[in-house]
Amino acid sequence: MSENFPKIIFVTGIGTDVGKSWATGWLAREIADAGHSVITHKFIQTGCHEFSEDIDTHRRIMGIAMQPRDLDHTTAPLILSYPASPQLSASIDGVTVDYDITIKAIHQLSEEYDTVISEGAGGLMVPLNDDMLTLDLLREHPEFSAAVVVSGYLGSINHALLTLEALRREGVKVWAVIYNPHFDNDAIIAADTKNYLQNYVSVMHPGTLWIQMPEKIM
Repeated sequence: MSENFPKIIFVTGIGTDVGKSWATGWLAREIADAGHSVITHKFIQTGCHEFSEDIDTHRRIMGIAMQPRDLDHTTAPLILSYPASPQLSASIDGVTVDYDITIKAIHQLSEEYDTVISEGAGGLMVPLNDDMLTLDLLREHPEFSAAVVVSGYLGSINHALLTLEALRREGVKVWAVIYNPHFDNDAIIAADTKNYLQNYVSVMHPGTLWIQMPEKIM
């Protein structure tokens, strides 16, 4: 893995359950082991009350205690109760989400750490509100470098290509594609998927890193 890490990495996935939280925590641990100061951030957390369970997952994988910026909610300033898209969860909670709060938190953290890794909610087309998708957010913030978590389940090639093509079309910089082998239930499909996607990334996204997660990270 290159040690030229972006200042702000935004982790998205090709679907809801591809292991973004595990990838985020593992990537943070790798960056820390390379000698850089790093903190993770949850862009918006749904399905929780008062505290982000994804931040807790990051810290356990990183092997560190909760940080001061966790305790003051800078690393997870937006928390909604219902486990759904931010748009639906906000509607159920009866609130209007101000995303400037979480953007400002990312920039604040970027002044304190070499790298900030912000984990998004779901995939690119997840609605953040009635008017904005995650893809819109990335297009509007070129200071964010995307890291896309992919996997080897049946159908993941389709999901991955749709995600990567959307990012390319909108001019979003893709720093890395992170392959998570946790869901590789069929060895033949997983091997072909990994080979196909790695070749695709090298051709269609030159300069984008291909990062392979280990099978066990804890």
